[in-house]
Amino acid sequence: MLPFLGIVVGTFASEDLTCIATGLLIQRGEVGVIAGVLACTTGIFVGDLGLWLLGRIFGQAAIAWPWTARGLRTRRVDEIRAWLERHAAGAIVASRFLPGTRFALYVVAGVLRLPAAVFAVWALVGAMLWTPTIVLLTATLGEAFIGRVAPVVGVGWPARIAVAAIALGSIRAARALASPHARMRIAARIARWRRWEFWPMWLFYLPLALWIAWLAIRHRGLATITAANPGMPDGGLVGESKFDILQRLPPTATIPAVRLEPGDALERVGQLRAMAHARGWTLPLVLKPDVGERGLGVRLVRDWHTAESYLAAIGEHVIAQPYHAGPFEAGVFYYRLPSSPRGRIFSITDKVFPTIVGDGLSTLETLIWTHPRYRLQATTFAARHRDRLGHVLDEGETFPLALAGNHCQGTMFRDGGHLVTPGLERRIDAIAQSYPGFFVGRFDIRYSDVNAFMRGEDVAIVELNGVTAESTNIYDPAGSLLRAYRTLFRQWAIIFAIGSANRRAGAPTSSLARLLSLAGAHARRQFACALAD
Repeated sequence: MLPFLGIVVGTFASEDLTCIATGLLIQRGEVGVIAGVLACTTGIFVGDLGLWLLGRIFGQAAIAWPWTARGLRTRRVDEIRAWLERHAAGAIVASRFLPGTRFALYVVAGVLRLPAAVFAVWALVGAMLWTPTIVLLTATLGEAFIGRVAPVVGVGWPARIAVAAIALGSIRAARALASPHARMRIAARIARWRRWEFWPMWLFYLPLALWIAWLAIRHRGLATITAANPGMPDGGLVGESKFDILQRLPPTATIPAVRLEPGDALERVGQLRAMAHARGWTLPLVLKPDVGERGLGVRLVRDWHTAESYLAAIGEHVIAQPYHAGPFEAGVFYYRLPSSPRGRIFSITDKVFPTIVGDGLSTLETLIWTHPRYRLQATTFAARHRDRLGHVLDEGETFPLALAGNHCQGTMFRDGGHLVTPGLERRIDAIAQSYPGFFVGRFDIRYSDVNAFMRGEDVAIVELNGVTAESTNIYDPAGSLLRAYRTLFRQWAIIFAIGSANRRAGAPTSSLARLLSLAGAHARRQFACALAD
């Protein structure tokens, strides 16, 4: 009786591992076949009922919470309940074989009050199909496998632990491969590693960090870069106000903006409506943190309710701008050496905003995961459009996936060197030199007509970034990793040279304590903006 109860309790900790261990005990003759299979099945079935009961007891209270009720309408709950009742058999049995689905489905079944009898019947069917397969397969093949691994790990328990570990890994891998969605995720993850533009930041920037360290030694410290733009706080390193910078640029070259102070969300919405009315702005509007990077927290709001929700999530200063439809956007990286009367365009990034086209059959989620490029950032798109993932787009219908012209937010960057003309360079230089104390950074510009932009006539600046701005043309999928590093190495050499020249001319630099404080504040803002997204 004790071994039977031990197996039952063991399934509560790890079903797969307990089934494998039971199979090995059967193979050794320490547990009977019927007793072992029955104990595992009983434990798994009781655990499944426990998950349903958990949702049944606590689920209705959770749905009644104000923050849950706002996002989950009664009609939506009824639709999910009706679907689950119609597909209970397939959903419950299939979840037993698909990784990552069982816990959520069984708890939700309790939350939505799926009848206990219906749930119990199909949960038992699923357990009876799954459990004997694993237990008996291990009992049959365990000894044969032990014979192969014994020369490596020895006999006895080391070999049996190896069997259990490999069997557990094989079961989980088989479950993952049985799910089409999981297979798509695995393929996307492999593809990301093949494309250096999607490598983790710490890995991609490691060689650049070494180069910056050398430049800091050569130019008397990392703080040298904070003197590159004396007209920006800390040279535009991090934490500068985007609104304050826009106010120092010619109004004819920028998208107008207002700044909302921290405060009650409802009051801020009222202030925003009054400001928009006074300036003749109409919805939609673009809202974004006054201090932020990499497109985090940028939101296109089409109604005042959405604006209120956004302002409730972002408690800091927020910028509001009328939406410029573009449809084009460019990142123009500019620099001017202090000894030179004219500046130059270092590079231009031609930004391609991601849109998905419907086929009349597939959901938005499926379209994203099956797209050769968008699947590489599918988790970003899925989080942003979580409320629309199950929507089926009509055939030919286009759906925009991103608004912010930022690579990590899903926008594709191409080298825009073909857009550089003497006329555009003169216009950008004139704008830059109208800003006292600005020497290097990147203008993010919206425009409607390519030819007019190349002549320097169609320029609507969204924002201007300082020394930590990047020459983003490096992320062109057609470019090589070596070319990207050459560009970044040259960019940072220019930044340090400008900072060093300005410091010799008397420009102040920031202290190390100041830089550490900025880094900490930046990390906290990034986290808050990521939650708002």
